[in-house]
Amino acid sequence: MKQLTIKNKEVGAGQRVFIIAEVAQAHDGSLGTAHAFIDAVADAGVDAIKFQTHIASAESTYGEPWRVKFSKQDKTRYEYWQRMEFTTAQWLGLFQHAEERGITFLSSPFSVEAVDLLSEIGVSAWKIASGEVGNGILLDRICETGLPVLLSSGMSSIVEVDRATSVLQESSIPFAVFQCSSYYPCPPEKIGLNMIDFFRERYGCPVGLSDHSGTIYPSLSATTLGAELLEIHVTFSRHMFGPDVPSSVTIDELGSLVEGVRFIEKMLKNPVDKEKLAEDLEPMRDLFTKSVVAAVDLQVGTILQRRHLTVKKPGIGIPAEKLFDLIGCSLYNDIPKDRIIVEKDINWERK
Repeated sequence: MKQLTIKNKEVGAGQRVFIIAEVAQAHDGSLGTAHAFIDAVADAGVDAIKFQTHIASAESTYGEPWRVKFSKQDKTRYEYWQRMEFTTAQWLGLFQHAEERGITFLSSPFSVEAVDLLSEIGVSAWKIASGEVGNGILLDRICETGLPVLLSSGMSSIVEVDRATSVLQESSIPFAVFQCSSYYPCPPEKIGLNMIDFFRERYGCPVGLSDHSGTIYPSLSATTLGAELLEIHVTFSRHMFGPDVPSSVTIDELGSLVEGVRFIEKMLKNPVDKEKLAEDLEPMRDLFTKSVVAAVDLQVGTILQRRHLTVKKPGIGIPAEKLFDLIGCSLYNDIPKDRIIVEKDINWERK
């Protein structure tokens, strides 16, 4: 399976899961809030932060309909995209801030002009949003940069994903494919974890999950199933304004997600040899298992019967599972009640 490099990090089989915090429009057009997200997700331990770069005049017409009419200050969706715009200098500031915090800056372009803007500030990879998979002129411009591509599949058919990946392969562009279902929020029956193996086998590339469920569960499950990348929407609070809030996790939940992913990675990379484990836990076995003990006071020569014996901790004598092997054996020694029976007490020649 092929790998790809995003900045200085290898992504693919055998590597750490690459975790992307998706801000999208959660900043609501506030540059300060966008910077605050960088600090918050970096503290949570992610590998990358992702925005969306919108240039209204390059990507939209005045008549573009709302997906959800949520904004009380924007009369049209076009005006909303205008309010989401940052200047090249502002995008550069966000890029540099992410660099300072040690995380990778990513942003999905929604026009050729956005590709050019992001190229100018120095992005190291491209994330192609679900609705842009069939945008040939955007894909061609991205291929000209030679940078790795992270391809979403949220609202695409397999034929459309095949077509996009073929373009990338013909241009020798390293890429990953994300399973994604464009529901906001996405219910569990639409997550599509089965597609992780499907995409891996079909394209021979790293595969990720782009999740809109508003929970950490799909990402943890995808990690267990071998996903090499995760993308999850984030918000500061479920009381924030914006269309993606119900599909997002909070910063605290993001921290738990990162912790869980790293825990799962260690489990997967360290298979257990059950026999070796039992050997290593021998001292613990003595504490938690039981030994055969005298249920009553027993005299030397007693031929043992079931009523003479019981089992109690610790497991330092004859193991509890051998209790019935003692029936019919005689004693070499007097044994008081509750004393652990050991091998030297037993005459194993039954009479």
